[in-house]
Amino acid sequence: MENTREKYEVVIGLEVHAQMLTKTKAYSNDVNEFGSHPNTNVSVVSLGHPGTLPVMNKQTIENAIKLGLACHSNIASNQYFARKNYFYPDLPKGYQITQDKTPICTGGYLVVKDDQGKYKNVGITRIHMEEDAGKSIHDVDVFDTLVDLNRAGVPLLEIVSEPDIRSSQEAYNYVTEVRKLVRYLDICDGNMEEGSLRCDANISVRLIGAKEFGTKVEVKNMNSIRNVQRAIEFEISRQIEVLENGGEVSQETRGFDALKGVTVSMRSKEAANDYRYFPEPDLQPLFVDQPQIEAVKKEMPALPRELYLKYTEEFGLSEYDATNLVDNKYIALYFEEILKETPHIKTAANLLMGEVKGYLNKNAIEISEFPVNASNIAKLVNLTADGLVSYSGATQSVFPELIKNPESNPISIAKALNVIQESDEGSISNYVKQVIESNPTEVQRYIAGEKQLVGFLMGQLMKVSQGKADPKQANPMLRKMLDELS
Repeated sequence: MENTREKYEVVIGLEVHAQMLTKTKAYSNDVNEFGSHPNTNVSVVSLGHPGTLPVMNKQTIENAIKLGLACHSNIASNQYFARKNYFYPDLPKGYQITQDKTPICTGGYLVVKDDQGKYKNVGITRIHMEEDAGKSIHDVDVFDTLVDLNRAGVPLLEIVSEPDIRSSQEAYNYVTEVRKLVRYLDICDGNMEEGSLRCDANISVRLIGAKEFGTKVEVKNMNSIRNVQRAIEFEISRQIEVLENGGEVSQETRGFDALKGVTVSMRSKEAANDYRYFPEPDLQPLFVDQPQIEAVKKEMPALPRELYLKYTEEFGLSEYDATNLVDNKYIALYFEEILKETPHIKTAANLLMGEVKGYLNKNAIEISEFPVNASNIAKLVNLTADGLVSYSGATQSVFPELIKNPESNPISIAKALNVIQESDEGSISNYVKQVIESNPTEVQRYIAGEKQLVGFLMGQLMKVSQGKADPKQANPMLRKMLDELS
């Protein structure tokens, strides 16, 4: 199968639906809240009662502009809304209010890693505003499907990619990047398990070198980024097997069964004309001017890609360090706060990604719940980088006490614990002499040419000084005295 697969190129486009973090729904004052009792966040507007009129949620427009700017998209000046008509039990109005011909954002791209770890641009076709449907629940009642309309009318942004993705791993990386971006922008919490971020994958395969795309199959019902990857991987293999056996891939919509790891046919794929789009008569056309765009741009935070480039190109951090720092928005913001009070970037990154993140993971908490403020962590970084406290002293002695007493000054803790490093030459010289006198055998072996023993002797020196001798000064002094004995 592996050799057969090499004959084919995979073509993938993704549609990601992001639920907006707004207080109310897209076109009504119904509460937008996950986890409420079924069918409580509804009103005559979201239920589509005759004579009711929608009112546009302005926050959705601002969120769409934010996302468009973050994706380098063009923001349309003039737009109108459309009705997408179809019948489904959890769609009480019998139609969705969406954008058809005039999406708010067009073009743009996201930077993601390919299978080889190299960066590539995945094009964005469009980003448009629409409302969500309700939710059909199939696993509560043995005999009936239950419908919860709390989600009906919740504002969505749909991000449609170009068919630029060439593997399930690239798709995984793309959805990960979208989730990170919407979280940084504070427009969606990105929780796929709660349905606030959902992904549909359009997948086809074609022989290497073929110009025409193969028949596209849409796959739905993937509740995690890992399942997006699993579903695509299965579908690629399925389509290749169909073609290799002389069959034709049917254009259809399939669902993903996560337990079995397979896709299953749901229905034949609808065409656009099946939805009978027409302009929404109850909403006025929308006009977005440049001052509005500029106002939104001023409020936007630093984005993960910008921070990544700053950390690697300007600060000289490794790709690994930078990736871990920007992976979580609030970790990145905490790091930015630390850097306001220390110039020691690498030490700060090490302490944050080591001791601090280790504490968060051990206690299953977020950085927002971390008891020590960024200012005190910066002071601890400065103590270490300036040579007043060794790194092991900072992490093994001062840090645990700082957790217990988060308002205390790290220098006061270090003094109380007696871990301040001695840096005056007289004290260090005495420690060196003690080590040389106490280890005559190792000193003679060093003189005879076993220079690696300096590591052992440094260890003895740190024991004698109880970890208080500054290694940066002690090491060259020890070598000098040993070499003078040669």
